[in-house]
Amino acid sequence: MLRVGKIINTHGLKGELKVLSLSDYAERFEELEWVLIEGYKEKFYIESVKYQKSNVLITFKGYKDINQVEKFKNKYLLIDETQRRELPEGTYYIADIIGLDVYTMNNEYLGKVVDILQAGSNEVYVIQYGKSTPIMIPAVDEFIPHISIEEGKIIVNPIEGMIE
Repeated sequence: MLRVGKIINTHGLKGELKVLSLSDYAERFEELEWVLIEGYKEKFYIESVKYQKSNVLITFKGYKDINQVEKFKNKYLLIDETQRRELPEGTYYIADIIGLDVYTMNNEYLGKVVDILQAGSNEVYVIQYGKSTPIMIPAVDEFIPHISIEEGKIIVNPIEGMIE
């Protein structure tokens, strides 16, 4: 399952939900017929999608009242593998990067990607090995020349002082 949004609040009295999109492509929700909500087994069919500043406003079929949707606050919206979009070459889903093993150009093992920070113009990969201090590497070609989802590894080319 992939997280595509987080329900941050209700909106109005008619069952609308305010969603923080976790996708680089906000219109993503317009392409979806249904989503899952974290902690619930049934599919929630999307009735309408609107935009408000940096959030998405979503209503589900059959949910017309604030009292029906309040329980969804702070839950994630999920999609399954069949609803994934094809990404351009050289771009990856966060879920595919987290957990990959990270090595230097000299084949020195640095650890696993445990988180990805959204930091302005580019992402930053957080790499952890045991209980050591995490290493943070900007996700740019200069520092990350090779990512292989198939091999389960990333090769990094850190500059002096980046890993200590």
